[in-house]
Amino acid sequence: MLYAVISEDVENSLAKRLEARPAHIARLEELKSQGRLVMAGPHPAIDSNDPGEAGFTGSLIIAEFPSLAEAQRWADADPYIDAGVYAKVCVKPYKKVLP
Repeated sequence: MLYAVISEDVENSLAKRLEARPAHIARLEELKSQGRLVMAGPHPAIDSNDPGEAGFTGSLIIAEFPSLAEAQRWADADPYIDAGVYAKVCVKPYKKVLP
């Protein structure tokens, strides 16, 4: 089943994000290579694809996992958590309808 991992950043998270990004991206690349990643990306803090110093306010990952518990375990091991980037992470079942 698909699950949405919806994360909210702490204030002024950009430096922490940049430091932990390689490890964060490596985990996403692993999901992608397994054919389980639907989409992933950050929420810019301003109305721009490149928010610069404004940074990001959180992230969205939609991926396939065997269960909600597995999705939660995967989300809990995100390097952004250890780096103090995320203030909150919510994992929910997701049903793709369109396209």
